[in-house]
Amino acid sequence: MNPHEPLFWLVIITAIIAVSFILIAGAMIAMAVFVNRAVKSVNRLEEKLDPLINRANAVSEQAQAIAVQGRQIAEQFNVMSGHLSTATGNLAESTALIKEEVRGIMNLADETAEMAREKVEMVSRAIDTTHDRVATTTEFIQTKVIEPARELAAILAGVRRGLEVLVSPQPSPVDRTYADEEMFIG
Repeated sequence: MNPHEPLFWLVIITAIIAVSFILIAGAMIAMAVFVNRAVKSVNRLEEKLDPLINRANAVSEQAQAIAVQGRQIAEQFNVMSGHLSTATGNLAESTALIKEEVRGIMNLADETAEMAREKVEMVSRAIDTTHDRVATTTEFIQTKVIEPARELAAILAGVRRGLEVLVSPQPSPVDRTYADEEMFIG
């Protein structure tokens, strides 16, 4: 084969193409082996990471649920804070009303105690005045009515006995005794 012949160059080009195809085939086989190894490595890695991914998904779902619950708790806390603020305000108003009512009751109690004290003093004066008047009236009746009535009764009893002695047809013996009331002379 002569290098000046076109067939020579055709054979060399064919040989170069054949070698190129062989090299390409080898490269493709090598790539196929490397890709196969990479796929197997990726599959093993996926098998190893799959439980971790599942756990991460579960943790993510739990984190989302916790976040939702956290938002709900925050909303409820805000609502409760509003209610507590309202309750605190109402308690402060109630306390102010109670203090005002207690002040009013204390004033009323003070006025009532003062009025009761005045009434007790007035009743005490009335009782003292009534007692003095009853004592004065009793003493007046004793000195002006009862004592003169006793004296008058004694005088009348004496007059009656004297008239009996004077008017009786026969004089009574002196040794006769008279009852104590007949002998009483005031």
